[in-house]
Amino acid sequence: MLVVLHELSRKGPMTPKQLRKEVKLSPRSVSSALRRLTDTELCKRVPNLSDMRQPLYCVNIEKMKELQINFEKERTMMQIYLHPI
Repeated sequence: MLVVLHELSRKGPMTPKQLRKEVKLSPRSVSSALRRLTDTELCKRVPNLSDMRQPLYCVNIEKMKELQINFEKERTMMQIYLHPI
C-alpha cells in the first residue's frame, strides 16, 4: 500500500495500469492498495478525461497533511513519556 502511495506522490495522478507497471505488483495487489487508500481517503479517484474507462488516482494532499500533523503530535507525546532513566 505504501509503495503505491509513494509512487502516486512522486509521479502524480496515474491509472491502475500505469501503477502496476511502475511498482511491479500484480493487478490484484494494486487494486487492493487503491481500495484501501481510497477508503482511508489518502487517495482520490478522479475521472480520466482522455480515457473514461481508466480512472486516475491521486494523493489527497489535505488528508496527507492531516496525517503528518497527527503523526508529529504522537511522536512528540511518545518522546515526553519515554524519557530514558
